[in-house]
Amino acid sequence: MIKYLKRGKDAQVRLDDDAKVRQTVEGIIKDVESNGDSAVREYSKKFDNWDPTDFRLSQADIEKAYKALSPREIEDITFAQKQVRNFAQIQRDSMKDVEVETYPGVILGHKHIPVNAVGCYIPGGKYPLLASAHMSVLTAKVAGVKRVISTAPPFQGAPHPAIVTAMSMAGADEIYVLGGVQAVVAMAVGTQSIAPVDMLVGPGNMFVAEAKRQLYGRVGIDLFAGPTETLVIADESVDGELCAVDLLGQAEHGPTSPAILLTNSEKLAKETMAEVERQLAILPTAKIAQQSWADYGEVIVCDTYEEMLQKADELAFEHVQVMTKDPDYFLNNMTNFGALFLGPRTNVSYGDKVIGTNHTLPTNRNARYTGGLWVGKFIKTCTYQKVLTDEASTTMGEYCSRLCHMENFAGHGEQANIRVRRYGNRPDLPWYQPVAAKGE
Repeated sequence: MIKYLKRGKDAQVRLDDDAKVRQTVEGIIKDVESNGDSAVREYSKKFDNWDPTDFRLSQADIEKAYKALSPREIEDITFAQKQVRNFAQIQRDSMKDVEVETYPGVILGHKHIPVNAVGCYIPGGKYPLLASAHMSVLTAKVAGVKRVISTAPPFQGAPHPAIVTAMSMAGADEIYVLGGVQAVVAMAVGTQSIAPVDMLVGPGNMFVAEAKRQLYGRVGIDLFAGPTETLVIADESVDGELCAVDLLGQAEHGPTSPAILLTNSEKLAKETMAEVERQLAILPTAKIAQQSWADYGEVIVCDTYEEMLQKADELAFEHVQVMTKDPDYFLNNMTNFGALFLGPRTNVSYGDKVIGTNHTLPTNRNARYTGGLWVGKFIKTCTYQKVLTDEASTTMGEYCSRLCHMENFAGHGEQANIRVRRYGNRPDLPWYQPVAAKGE
């Protein structure tokens, strides 16, 4: 039996909130489409109080950001980017072009072709999330993307030196200080000063996620990565303090970030709830985390591992931290998750910041059909075919003609017939008729 000791905000309230977000984003998109840079500048002043001469940073601006960091800070960014680059390169190396003779005289293949231009959004309004530069810009560059532009909002009225440095070290070709929906739309549709991209990537708040959703189709996107989600699956092999830390560590992202404890121990559930309250009294980011926990936090108690697995797959959360006696049970059986963090020695923060896996992951149950950002998201797998012999073209043409006839596609059929006439020595074959089978 599945029992809730704590539930979050009512689902209908969440739907009403989503509707308001959609309307706001629609208006901004239309305005930027019509008015370009002037609209972008007005929204930047309105939302970020940011009105620079140029939103794009010069080389001198970038060098100034480097100089504002200590050698240790540079070293830490370098270490994190080395981990991300290493794993991204391993992933890229696993993607092989193929070419094979699938039938005598028929060659089929595919090539992995990087997207030409990508726009990376780096969140940075509340927190300077420089790690998102590694995850998006660097991964795109490992994939082979020629033009990567990146943008982040100003932080406390200025470009954040660590974000700018991280974007530059990751290989960004253009760096902008511009935030929110206006930044995402500007990259997607283009303005007088920003050339449009082919694809948008990066996490963001509910407005940024909705902008990507509405722009999808005009440009590609990585995935719908909205407010962060974390699911802690735990049993009595760990304690309430550890569970509470890992719940609040993600709840501090923003006031709409769900954090859920899923356990088979009511004792652990109650201990964790008490620990959450204790830690909220001392956590520096408690103002945000407390609202998130109050509105979106949940505690669910199950009887068995099987029930926990069922519920976890139903939730399909972005981050799933497993701290149980047998974490591999969930690795081997779960099907819906953005990323797994197995055992008490690891945690979501490692994945967010340094360990090497990508932190841009599906939210809002989208893990049912997609994984997270990786080099493959920046690559188009495109097929090709070659027919090398008259015999192969004739055979394929005969089958194709008959199949087209079943579908009443006369023009398609004639594409096959003309090749049967030319390469199969059948000049008498009429138009718009299926060829006879061999031997007939």
